[in-house]
Amino acid sequence: MQPKRICVVTGTRAEYGLLRWVMEGIRQSPVLELQLIATGMHLSPEFGLTVEAIEADGFQVDRKVEMLLSSDTAVGVTKSMGLGMIGFADALAQLQPDLLLVLGDRYEIFAAAAAGMIARLPIAHLHGGETTEGAFDEAIRHSITKMSHLHFVAAEEYRQRVIQLGEQPERVFLVGGLGIDNILRLKLLTREALETALDFKLAPRNLLITFHPVTLEHNTSAAQMDELLAALAELDDTGLIFTMPNADTEGRVLFRQIQDFCVRHPNARAYTSLGQLRYLSCIQHVDGVVGNSSSGLAEVPSFRKGTVNIGDRQRGRLRAESVIDCAPERAAIGNALARLFSNSFQAQLPGVQNPYGNGGASEAIVKVLEQRSFGSLLKKQFYDLPAQ
Repeated sequence: MQPKRICVVTGTRAEYGLLRWVMEGIRQSPVLELQLIATGMHLSPEFGLTVEAIEADGFQVDRKVEMLLSSDTAVGVTKSMGLGMIGFADALAQLQPDLLLVLGDRYEIFAAAAAGMIARLPIAHLHGGETTEGAFDEAIRHSITKMSHLHFVAAEEYRQRVIQLGEQPERVFLVGGLGIDNILRLKLLTREALETALDFKLAPRNLLITFHPVTLEHNTSAAQMDELLAALAELDDTGLIFTMPNADTEGRVLFRQIQDFCVRHPNARAYTSLGQLRYLSCIQHVDGVVGNSSSGLAEVPSFRKGTVNIGDRQRGRLRAESVIDCAPERAAIGNALARLFSNSFQAQLPGVQNPYGNGGASEAIVKVLEQRSFGSLLKKQFYDLPAQ
């Protein structure tokens, strides 16, 4: 019997980190065949040309869809989406997959899902049902849910939300968070090996900082970054490890602010892309994570480390007791950092439970793909919630 061709699309370093073990499971399966499309930041030297990391992990990239314009304006991002749809239309016509598998809520993935829908491909969507009220990712994520036919979600609350969007309950699978599989499967670096890999000497205390643009607010990202950097500048004996923001609207100004800060503060270092091994190893060895990345809510609690979550980008997501929410103002951030480092807060961390589960999502997804027939998926019936 011919293997079922599963085409996976990835556009960012973080998304690839979540998809990696699903891709490995598909590749190892006797009844599935992996096809891979790389796009977006993976193909950009400005963002670390991370397609090379995918290939270094042993995966064959079947098609590369160039779509990123050298612009972080709303017009530039919208034009990138248009280029993406053109490129995905060609790639999918050439590859002829049996199912398109996508993750999350980025505009690159919206373009891929839209092209797949028009090509009459069944679509499997990972990490749907979540909410991020401070970013346009929110609308993109729910739109991809409506274009998709199989849904793999990270928590029961998210399963219920996908059903609320009209998806049939038997097509919505609760598998947990994919990032936890990376934590369980990767052999993380020792402190000394991490220092060598980073070319950076860790301090008595250390923080990992990732701050992305808040895409539903006008011209606030730079001001919020100024507030964050001002709060960080007041810390003593603290190493600061920055990962650069995504290719979003207003992202480039954040790049420059971080670079300028690192020039003026020898205890700070910025990295375009850490990759999964260095990134997760950093979480293992730092005292906390700061910023507005979903990783601070989804993966960091599994390390029993604290997260300072700034502003509204992740508003609405489930969070563990290890997450400290604060306003994007230097005083509020300073207070949150003081709480993060406090003995009382650190003492409660060993008992933290991650609401995104304990791992095993990748295997669960592959098992459903192996067992499920794709032939009857395309025609969906809207599921109305029972009357209260």
